[in-house]
Amino acid sequence: MRLLLVDDEQRLVGPLAYILRKNNYGVDLAYDGETGQAMAETGVYDLIVLDRMLPYKEGVEVLKELRNKGIMTPIILLTAKDSVEDRIGGLDAGADDYLIKPFSTDELMARIRALSRRKGVLQITGDRVEVFGLVLDPLGCEVTDGTNSVKLTYKESLLLELFMRNPSQVITKEQILDRVWGLDSDVELSNVEVYIYYLRKKISFISFKNCSIKTIRGVGYCLKRLENLAR
Repeated sequence: MRLLLVDDEQRLVGPLAYILRKNNYGVDLAYDGETGQAMAETGVYDLIVLDRMLPYKEGVEVLKELRNKGIMTPIILLTAKDSVEDRIGGLDAGADDYLIKPFSTDELMARIRALSRRKGVLQITGDRVEVFGLVLDPLGCEVTDGTNSVKLTYKESLLLELFMRNPSQVITKEQILDRVWGLDSDVELSNVEVYIYYLRKKISFISFKNCSIKTIRGVGYCLKRLENLAR
């Protein structure tokens, strides 16, 4: 599970990142609002821990802009403000949870686990997704380029939806396994490679000039627009 921790308190961030990594979480760090927002927009995270008071751009402003851009990653908002109005403001801005500083690391870990369970495995949304000339109908498990179409299996549709909702972003095998099958499943990482192979073949029939799923060696995969179309 990959987390983004955005907080400018160095004395808090270092020990907290250490504890999270000891508990097998991947952790990326940002120390100001602008950097945190850029990382949230370009990376694929399972959860974001976001401080309310940040340099350059406040956490609530970052939160609102992420939600307005359709980034629905679960976010825990950290703050020293404990009034009811402040909590309501943070939740109304799009936070999934709200934690008052100072807090127990055990409580934060419990809240992360709770949000992870709530997030769960991807489900078919029913909303059409369009990117790089591809249009996916998740409910119908069908993808088209406007002229030709191809049917997908249920898991292939979930996998393609994950890529299309995170275009040009690198997604690791572990994240794919978590989002499409669930970490508690018996599916192995090698199965992800098999599904990627078949999905590539299917979308190549209808969109070989538009985009492809690229292998980022040692990291994961990325749905990218092909260079000849991007020029």
